[in-house]
Amino acid sequence: MGLMMRLTFVGTGGGMPTPERALPSLAVRFAGSLLIFDCGEGTQRQLLRAGLGFPESTHVFVTHLHADHYLGLAGLIATMDLLRREAPLFVYGPEGIGESLEMILKGARLNPGFDVVVKEVGEGEVMSARDFVVEAIWSRHTVPSLSYRIRERDRPGKVNVELLESIGLPRGPLWGELQRGRAVLHGGRTIRPEEAVGPPRKGRVVVYSGDSAPFEGMVEFARGADVLIHESTYDSSLKSRAEEDLHSTAADAATIALRAGAKLLVLYHLSSRYRGRWNLLLEEARSIFPNVILPEDLQSVEVKH
Repeated sequence: MGLMMRLTFVGTGGGMPTPERALPSLAVRFAGSLLIFDCGEGTQRQLLRAGLGFPESTHVFVTHLHADHYLGLAGLIATMDLLRREAPLFVYGPEGIGESLEMILKGARLNPGFDVVVKEVGEGEVMSARDFVVEAIWSRHTVPSLSYRIRERDRPGKVNVELLESIGLPRGPLWGELQRGRAVLHGGRTIRPEEAVGPPRKGRVVVYSGDSAPFEGMVEFARGADVLIHESTYDSSLKSRAEEDLHSTAADAATIALRAGAKLLVLYHLSSRYRGRWNLLLEEARSIFPNVILPEDLQSVEVKH
């Protein structure tokens, strides 16, 4: 049984909130950690509404320094401080995130009783944990902006239970040795891993684009992703506006998902102009890539093996 990976769409709006859609934030509960991608205003309340809370291992990944993507950090830190948090909070983002966070904390007279560890990052590996890594690529926006990828480490292959039980090898450490690729001796017989264990199982991949116009690098970055969460600010009738602002249309997002061979596309960062007619974006994307959702705030999806 593998680890559960649950995505909660904390805020799905873009630029300006609506009564239904908060500013951008994605929460990923995985392997004992809460990974938060972007932190629009009010994110801490959305996390509480979703029942996610603020676990000890909490990491915030900011894509870029436009207000709707990071100003919620002040409120999040203030709430954590009122709850007497002691564990550090880790914040990652492009150059400038440290100075920006320092200024808003100073302006809000916030001096939290826990460490806020800020890491200014760029392209490549951003965070490494036992079960997964978080990687980044520069996206295409009006300010330096990152897209992030959670990549679960490949898991050992499945044990051939029928074979091992038939030769009387008891469950336990020796099964683990075989899964780690080491031969074991039992009853005078050498059991080789290739006969007792299937091939390694590829880990799950989730990609979060942040704000970005379509670009070739995203196709490769999202190659084979289980879930691609891609900004879809406009529909194609506003393609020239999207190009001017370096945003994507729903059709752009769907084309990238199709070319990348992603399994599921999630439309995100939705302009408030579509309030009451969100389906316009969904239908546009589905005409290109069939497996797409346009989530409500606080909707969750479990990423299956």
